[in-house]
Amino acid sequence: MNLQQRIGRIWYGGAPVPWWLAALVPLYRLLVAIRWLPYAIGWRRPARIEVPLVCVGNIVAGGSGKTPLVIALVEALQARGWRPGVVSRGYGGSAREPRLLGPDSTADEVGDEPVLIARRAGVPVAVGRNRVEAAKLLVGQGVNCVVADDGLQNPAFHRDLEICVVDGRRRFGNGRLLPAGPLREPQARWAAYALRVCNGGDPQGDEVAMQLCGEQALALHGNEARPLEAFCGTTVHAVAAIGDPQRFFDALRARGIEVLAHPFADHHAFVPSDLEFGDAHPVLMTEKDAVKCLRFARAGLWQVAVTAVLPAGFLDAVDAALRRATAS
Repeated sequence: MNLQQRIGRIWYGGAPVPWWLAALVPLYRLLVAIRWLPYAIGWRRPARIEVPLVCVGNIVAGGSGKTPLVIALVEALQARGWRPGVVSRGYGGSAREPRLLGPDSTADEVGDEPVLIARRAGVPVAVGRNRVEAAKLLVGQGVNCVVADDGLQNPAFHRDLEICVVDGRRRFGNGRLLPAGPLREPQARWAAYALRVCNGGDPQGDEVAMQLCGEQALALHGNEARPLEAFCGTTVHAVAAIGDPQRFFDALRARGIEVLAHPFADHHAFVPSDLEFGDAHPVLMTEKDAVKCLRFARAGLWQVAVTAVLPAGFLDAVDAALRRATAS
């Protein structure tokens, strides 16, 4: 059992929390307090940009469906007449200074999630550790609203609307703060967010239901597309380097596909040997993983595209909030 699997059992599987993880929680609390203190006492103020900004994030470390939600929001805003852009920290990329993604930007440079968002949504995307400066680059591209991919725990920039998403199956795990549990913030903070999205599972209270739907597999090499049903009854290698690989594996099995599961650490930097299994079975992977494998794409590699389905009323509420922010 590797470290990621052991942590998963502690956070979500009911395994006891080792003393050394529990001992680090006060340190985590202290670091968070130090980060927020200048803003809490008024020494610093969150920076604003010239256009409304909606921040999409979570209070749980790891996968919650945040990136598909960002893509769905961008597409919905476009349909309602907005010119959105997306700002991200660019986790996993080498870029440090704010920069706009170009057609040749790679996941190694700017992170896998920004590349995926740019490819799927077709809108300007900027990355940088300083997300305020990165967002300003988007304003220079003519966007009239910005969606921040992650950043709820970042006090440095002002946001006009916050959307928090949780995995409906795993929820908040053992309910403990990092690193003893998966929580970035105390669980009580969940109820404080105005818009809360539940990805799968059973939404509770006024949580907004979101479902991830994947119907097609797209070849990494060439332009072939197949319905997922074409793989029903066959054996595939399923590769996932996301926060919750099991969600991907379960989704394939629900389609009647025989899955040989290969979980990797979130944001894993793939090399060709990672996808060589010594047989002729096809390899299915997530879109997020596919953007890191395009440079060595070959026959037999497929990506499964997913779309976040959300209630129209929720999307209208986001639109209305941004229009109010524009008018104020």
